[in-house]
Order: sequence, then structure tokens, then C-alpha cells
Amino acid sequence: MQIIPAKTPDFVKTVFPNFIWNINTKSKELYLTFDDGPTPEVTDWVLSTLNDYNAKATFFCIGNNIEKYPEIFQTIINEGHAIGNHTYNHLKGWKYKAKDYLDDVEKTQDLINSKFQKYHTERSQSACDNNSSLKLFRPPYGKFKSKQSKQLQELGYKIVLWDVLPYDWDNSVTEGTCLNNVTSTAEEGSIIVFHDSIKAARNLKYVLPKVLEYYSKRGFEFKSIN
Repeated sequence: MQIIPAKTPDFVKTVFPNFIWNINTKSKELYLTFDDGPTPEVTDWVLSTLNDYNAKATFFCIGNNIEKYPEIFQTIINEGHAIGNHTYNHLKGWKYKAKDYLDDVEKTQDLINSKFQKYHTERSQSACDNNSSLKLFRPPYGKFKSKQSKQLQELGYKIVLWDVLPYDWDNSVTEGTCLNNVTSTAEEGSIIVFHDSIKAARNLKYVLPKVLEYYSKRGFEFKSIN
């Protein structure tokens, strides 16, 4: 059941101006993001589908999944997508002390940095290529404490939330409603949250190709956050 609206209200963005809700642009650009991976089969399918449309995206990965599925994670990097941090254990920030929460985030960032270092070492590329020098973070459930967010920003993290929430993970939301949540709300610069997870797979596999086709026909490009 949708409690939070699919389109983030403007007043919410105003109350939290230090978070990234959308990209300020008048160009026909959309920013697809994927939370909770990498996940076997699901992430692989997402990458293949994105390639069909020459689309780039940003993957907010769980550290534990990076460790379990390093080959999939490396493929995300190799194919030129951006990487974000989604904590190591998919923590709900409200339940944790700031230090414990930040330690969990930093553990994941160390993993991300080591994978990018491997990528650049193998290719003799500058560490500034791709988004290896960025520290993008999205809190699981969109929930964390003010103290946690402030300390993360002091550590150099850009906190990325969203403009459009399709509800792909919610099995009470039909595929058609999930698609409409995007096509009726997404516009230039929108950051859209999908999930490359088992829970979201049914809706995702219906919606993602249709979103890519719908907006491609209207002249949009799909870019990663940088």
C-alpha cells in the first residue's frame, strides 16, 4: 500500500535542502537508481536491459551483497554505471547509534573504494575516472537520524534521496500502478528509485523496459549521478 506519495512533494525538498532529491536540469535527462543489490540474476537482467537502451544508472549497493557477489558488482563498474553506498547491513538509521551507523557505512565505502582501485589498476586509469572519487549515499528506507546525516556529510558523502518512488518492491502494488507511478510523475532531472532485489523483481521486470522505451521515444537520456 502506498503511504508515501510516488512523487516527492516540493515542501519536503524545501525542509531538507541539503539532500539531493533531483538533478537541476532543463535537459531531457532521467536518473535511474537501483537499491539493495547486487543480486544474482536480477542485477544481471537490469544491466542487460539498460544496455539495450544505452542507458546509464546509479546502483546503491549493500556492502554485504558486494562481498557475496563481487563478480556482479565488478560488472556494474565495468559497464560504466555509478556506485552509491547503501550501508553494509541495510540498516534502518533510527534504530542505531550514530557511531555504529557510520561504521557500517564506512565499511561499505572501503569495499567500494577497493573495487574501484582494482578496476583502475587493471586498466592503468586515473582514480578520477567514472565516479570512483564520489561518495554517494542513500539511507535504507530513507530513514536516518539528523546527527547521522550531518556526520555523513562532514565525511564528504552526498546524500541522494529521490523524486519518484515507483513502489516496485511492494507486491500489493500492481505492475500497471508501478508503471504509472513513474510515467505520470517523472520529468527532466527526476531521480527514480528502483530495486534490483528478489522482492521487487516482478514489478521491476514489467516496468523497467517500458520506462526505458516510453522516455526514449520522447527524447530522454538516462544518466548516472555524478
